[in-house]
Amino acid sequence: MMPILGQTPSDEIRRALTRREGGGLRLRMGPYVARLRSPLPEVAEAVAALYRHHDVAADECFVDFDVSVRRPTGVRALWRPQVVFEFEGEEPFNPLPGDQGFPLLEWGLNWCVYGLCHQHLTLHAAVLERNGRALLLPAPSGSGKSTLCAALLFSGWRLLSDELALVVPATGELLPLPRPVSLKNASIDVISRFAPGVRFGSRVEETAKGVVAHFAPPEAAVRESHRRARPGWIVFPRYAAGTPARLRAMERSRAFVQLIENAFNYDIYGREGFELIGQLVDRSGCYGFEYGDLAQAVALFDRLARDEHA
Repeated sequence: MMPILGQTPSDEIRRALTRREGGGLRLRMGPYVARLRSPLPEVAEAVAALYRHHDVAADECFVDFDVSVRRPTGVRALWRPQVVFEFEGEEPFNPLPGDQGFPLLEWGLNWCVYGLCHQHLTLHAAVLERNGRALLLPAPSGSGKSTLCAALLFSGWRLLSDELALVVPATGELLPLPRPVSLKNASIDVISRFAPGVRFGSRVEETAKGVVAHFAPPEAAVRESHRRARPGWIVFPRYAAGTPARLRAMERSRAFVQLIENAFNYDIYGREGFELIGQLVDRSGCYGFEYGDLAQAVALFDRLARDEHA
């Protein structure tokens, strides 16, 4: 049995992260294994806390992503503190301010999945599961998607991912990828009030997305990373302050178009992608959703799952 990161001494985690040659910390994340490296203490602390439920993969295990977050070298390092994301020796992004190491690692890992892994059709959507059926929440940033996802996972729904939906081409099932959940700005305090026991990592100010903070995925969600879910519901959420929770049926043709707009690698799949999204829509209830109160929203989704399971 693989060791769990939370059972690994913190000094051992730091040593693994700081070894550049032949080292690194190998973590299993859903269907992938990532080898992480970083000499930055704040990154090591965040990885240890927010991936504490994940398995440490064996040294001989195949690595899908070999990544690191570090300080840049040369003149840039003398100008102001910065961090860079490195993938297999290349730097695909511009440097960020020096306190944004862990958010940069998470954004970089997202990029590895949606930009490089095309064995799955990948959608920009939160995904949760109830009674074996997947709830997809595709939506752009600022729609309240991640806030709603966090409220549902603290209310009995199983988290598959807060950011990326992985569709298995052969079956149309949804594959779990539970990783730290990212919240921004006012959503951090909203979820802190909704789930007082949540343990956020450090808040990082003044990122491109505003204030960002992460919390670890539930242990049960990580333990059940092998358990897929069949399509159940596709819901396009929109937060509007003061609005009662309201779910309205959506035409499948409209849901189909909006799902394509939220697909990262649809063009790579061609006709197969067209058919995959069509099957996903056909097998799901499709809805638009507005909400201004999380308790109302959770009650509505619980009712939806209960009624369709009966």
